[in-house]
Amino acid sequence: MLEKLKEELVQLHLELPKNNLVAWTSGNVSARDPESNLVVIKPSGVKFEDLTAEKMVVVDLAGEVVEGTYKPSSDTASHCYLYRHLPGVNGVAHTHSRYATAFAILGREIPCVTTAMGDEFGGPIPCGGFALIGGEEIGQRVVEVLRDSRSPAALLQNHGVFTTGDSAEAAVKAAVMTEDNAAIVWTALQIGEPLPIDSGDIDRLYRRYHDEYGQ
Repeated sequence: MLEKLKEELVQLHLELPKNNLVAWTSGNVSARDPESNLVVIKPSGVKFEDLTAEKMVVVDLAGEVVEGTYKPSSDTASHCYLYRHLPGVNGVAHTHSRYATAFAILGREIPCVTTAMGDEFGGPIPCGGFALIGGEEIGQRVVEVLRDSRSPAALLQNHGVFTTGDSAEAAVKAAVMTEDNAAIVWTALQIGEPLPIDSGDIDRLYRRYHDEYGQ
């Protein structure tokens, strides 16, 4: 089932260690097929370099396994919660990337102080409350902060990062951009107080990037 999506996810998972977003097996990517509403997700505890399309797991939106011989990720319930409550989201990525997670440990949002953040996120990257792994609670915290935000990314207190997109590739891109900007902001904070960007300029950056940029 969904063989093309499985192959795509194998390649996208390799982007996580390549971009220094994970350590060992601490991260995952999923994709929702809009036609069937089925979700393809990483098997639990399998190293990224050992992933194959055959090892990917297909679940329904309730998180029940439809196809696969491996157990799905321990974050499956939260991924499925996001798909059920955020219309238009067809991809979710989860990481514990170092700089972004440092902000999460403090329960702090990442302020929008770079033009790149204005482009991609349209404002700060919000931080949701604490929740334990295994159920829907993490998904609930993510939805709480993303419902009223243009950001495709959310931090989870004491945990890490969840990103969303209209595709799995878009979610992984958002994860890469989250960590890159978190590192820039953290570095700036060691030097002094970052200069704010006017909210009107952030709006213009966001609109240009999403409506005009690229081919």
